[in-house]
Amino acid sequence: MSEVRVRVTGLAKSFFDEGRGEVLAVRGIHFDCQEGEIFGLLGANGAGKTTTLRMLSTILEPSAGHAVLMGHDVREAPELVRRSLGFYSASTALYPRLTARETIEFFARINRYPRDQVANRVETLIERFGITEFADARVDKLSSGMKQKVSLARTMAHDPPILIFDEPTVGLDVLNALELQKMIQELRAEGKTIIFSTHIMSEAERLCDRIAIIHRGEILTCDTLDGLRESTGCHYLEDIFVRYVRAGEDGEPMVAADDQADATEDRSMKDQ
Repeated sequence: MSEVRVRVTGLAKSFFDEGRGEVLAVRGIHFDCQEGEIFGLLGANGAGKTTTLRMLSTILEPSAGHAVLMGHDVREAPELVRRSLGFYSASTALYPRLTARETIEFFARINRYPRDQVANRVETLIERFGITEFADARVDKLSSGMKQKVSLARTMAHDPPILIFDEPTVGLDVLNALELQKMIQELRAEGKTIIFSTHIMSEAERLCDRIAIIHRGEILTCDTLDGLRESTGCHYLEDIFVRYVRAGEDGEPMVAADDQADATEDRSMKDQ
């Protein structure tokens, strides 16, 4: 049985807004992630995905609930949590005056990678991501595609067991997006635990072992794609997503398409 590396219990986050008062961005969610799994957090923009990931990575402190990564609570041991994970986002900035090599080395050292192994780790990542030719060029001189590779290498510099990808393909062209998806699949094969946040249905279908649908700060369901298809009677993830979101907004329990048809037939017979 695979090791549970991330356990989230009743995690919530509220903010105060002058115009709206208290805003509940995340509303007491529960989920866990296992070794060698890509766990998808699927939701529209503003659904609470990024707020959730920022709490997991200790950037934001939860208002309630708990999140434990590799046995470390995000509130009680934030430094140990940060050493256990790498956080990648398409919007993550790099230090423009550092070279690619210096960037990877910096993040390996700041995350306490064994000092005597840093140089070898840096060279391994430079080779893996195909940036040898540009390794000693300053980041601000690199193309957007090469910056993406440096950012990925930076994320993995300390070889963390948990990787968080927050909307990672935003702004990438098709080829670069496919290359990134292939890399994520390779990382899963290496036993990494991957939390993958997206609003793109095709990405979630292609990559995720389990998918949690999040809407207005609540997780409406969490299952494999096959399980979601079985529970709704829908084949395409887009249709599944819409079914759960509409049911959530109406405050009604989800029913499978077959069950819904049976219920409609029963009501019709009673009316006769």
